[in-house]
Amino acid sequence: MMKDFLNKCGGYGIIDGGFATELERHGIDLNDPLWSAKCLFTSPHLVRRVHLDYLDSGANIILTSSYQATIQGFEAKGFSKEEGQALLRRSVELAREARDIYYDRCTKDSFDFIRDERYRSRPILIAASVGSYGAYLADGSEYTGDNGDAITVHTLKDFHRERVKILVDAGADLIAFETIPNKLDAQAYAELLEEEGIEIPAWFSFSCKDENNVASGDSILECASIADSCPQVCRSWS
Repeated sequence: MMKDFLNKCGGYGIIDGGFATELERHGIDLNDPLWSAKCLFTSPHLVRRVHLDYLDSGANIILTSSYQATIQGFEAKGFSKEEGQALLRRSVELAREARDIYYDRCTKDSFDFIRDERYRSRPILIAASVGSYGAYLADGSEYTGDNGDAITVHTLKDFHRERVKILVDAGADLIAFETIPNKLDAQAYAELLEEEGIEIPAWFSFSCKDENNVASGDSILECASIADSCPQVCRSWS
């Protein structure tokens, strides 16, 4: 899928930019454990608006507003498990709605904002954003890699499993595992993709402390080798 996508895009894709920054530009206070994910229930129209702004600016990969969205996090805010599941699905739905609106605009003669046919017909993919366990903790752990001594690969897989399945089933085209701070998280993601038989492409991005080590101090090379061993990641960009 990615090879065909990149061919249609001229060899490269343009990913959108900072989501929370744009929400704050629209006046949203994100001082909340859920961060930008709180807008899934307080301001879904702005989530859709930010997606559209990035599409109008030329992005052809947009990330869902689910980076800090977890069932556990929503339950801590008083939502039921079912409501939390629905909010996760909503993050993908809002991105899909924005893509539909954008394409609909492009087919109307009155839409003159983008005149270049290359942009009118470009493919657009939706990447489900999955923040690390540290993002859920809302204490900056995704930038230190300190998940606590009791956290294991098994614990992390259990934490992310349902969340990832919901985002995939909701219609995401890709999975973006973001701000991975250590080998443990990376290994959990790789095993989870295999265990669940998830076939859509994924990417791993790491938060780093320097040019040789990720945030926890683990070797970037070792972390990259875990990603390289994952068929979903390798197939995505081959």
